[in-house]
Amino acid sequence: MAFFFRPKLVDTLKGYTREQLGTDIASGLTVGVVALPLAMAFAIASGLKPEAGLFTAIIAGFIISALGGSRVQIGGPAGAFIVIVYGILERYGLANLIIATAASGVLLFVMGLLKLGSLIRFIPVAVIIGFTNGIAVLIMLSQAKDFLGLKVSNMPADFFGMLRTLHEALPTFQAPAFGLALGSLMVIVLWQRFFSNRAGKEPKQGLQRLLQIVPGSIVALILATSMAQVLNLPIETIGSKFGGIPSELPRLVWPAFSWDTLQHLGMPILTLTLLGAIESLLCARIADGLIDDRHNPNQELMAQGVANFVTPFFGGMPATGTIARTVTNVKSGGRTPIAGMVHALTLLLVVWVAAPLANHIPLATLAAILMFVAWNMGEWHAFTDLKQFRIPYRITLLAVFLLTVVVDLTVAVEFGLFAAGITFIYRISNLSRIEQLSDQDTAKLAHQNGQISAYRLYGALFFGAVKLLEDIENTLPQKALVLDLKNLIYIDSSGADALLALARICQKKHVRLIICGLNHQPLDIARRTGFLDLVGQNVLPDYDSGLDAALLSEKR
Repeated sequence: MAFFFRPKLVDTLKGYTREQLGTDIASGLTVGVVALPLAMAFAIASGLKPEAGLFTAIIAGFIISALGGSRVQIGGPAGAFIVIVYGILERYGLANLIIATAASGVLLFVMGLLKLGSLIRFIPVAVIIGFTNGIAVLIMLSQAKDFLGLKVSNMPADFFGMLRTLHEALPTFQAPAFGLALGSLMVIVLWQRFFSNRAGKEPKQGLQRLLQIVPGSIVALILATSMAQVLNLPIETIGSKFGGIPSELPRLVWPAFSWDTLQHLGMPILTLTLLGAIESLLCARIADGLIDDRHNPNQELMAQGVANFVTPFFGGMPATGTIARTVTNVKSGGRTPIAGMVHALTLLLVVWVAAPLANHIPLATLAAILMFVAWNMGEWHAFTDLKQFRIPYRITLLAVFLLTVVVDLTVAVEFGLFAAGITFIYRISNLSRIEQLSDQDTAKLAHQNGQISAYRLYGALFFGAVKLLEDIENTLPQKALVLDLKNLIYIDSSGADALLALARICQKKHVRLIICGLNHQPLDIARRTGFLDLVGQNVLPDYDSGLDAALLSEKR
């Protein structure tokens, strides 16, 4: 077990000092303050009660830090899950959300166990940017009702349904809620502009340090809540909407389970798994760059799997690595998983002690916080940079973005991967080529009168390039065919089948097939598929020796 399951915490505790402990505790407290409004906002936007986000940040946050493969990553509810969770709740209900989240946890753990963490890096950037920007648009659209103070009993999960519902609810517009949301957003933006330590430099003065640590979302939350209470504004709050937050952790809840239900949840489970893996590993890679370290992607996936399996049975929602909180942790001095564990314990203390105070938090302010988060999670510059890229990249990014917004995230990712795969196949097939050698290329072929043909293959012989060999079959020489494969770097099963077919045709027509320069992977697959046995003694180390053997065949 220890061989493949080794949390980063085990390594970081070696040589751990009292000074680092103090820094990690201070960082954990800071991140806990940052996570408090975000956790509640993410849960509410997902269609859950605010405590679901807090329980996720506490339980999943602690597990991910304790068992994960990154030194500084902070786990918890994330904005990327809002659209997915809301859609699952609307279509399948809360019990099935619990099952889907737990099942995705199992898949994440298995992915880590099978060492598939590095495969996430092969997802094209265009696909990631497209669905990330699409999710950001949907988050902002879903928060428009609370931002404008609209009376909406049930917000649909689809794009056009949201637009229709918002349009129908416009007559219920509340100026106090809108003014409070707009003011909260302005406070967050200005605080980010003037007090945030985006450069990562330590201020010299104590007051500047304090202002730097306190996040703008907490400042906006305190100011907006106080103003709403003092002015007695007629707006919705957590207390009026959800009845407050319990001051204790939830008990174990076991939902009704059936195999039939699990079959219907196939796509939601895969979506949660894929999104969780992408978000957590991307966040871990960003964190590596900030602290000059390297995370263990497989250990991180296993930790994410354990967290997502356990958390939903205790009132939580899907969890993953969170970039904003992880960056805050790094800038606050956190360098070990202890900081992430302290962040979870800080939120636990808040639930126990200060839960009643959350009753007065305006939903409009939480909507403003999410608007800011959604805007920052989107890479909007990618749209203006499209002119720098080729047409396939543009089409993939725009299509994934539009499909995410208008149709569904699952469909968008499926299309994006399909489009990226087709583009890759097309480009690799164009790089693969065959070159016929003539008497102008080598003096040895002079005056052979069509008895010998020689070809040199470049690139990869895969299913998208087998036509190269099929063309040779139609123009076989009379005596010998020489194939120089020195510049061939890869052969797949389809390419191997094409080589076998060519060898059999040559045998049937009594043409000697000579193979030269097989190296590395092509040599290995030729051996495993039986191609070497079929060709026999006609496998030679280089082109010159192969051509000499062909000339001997002609003389006979």
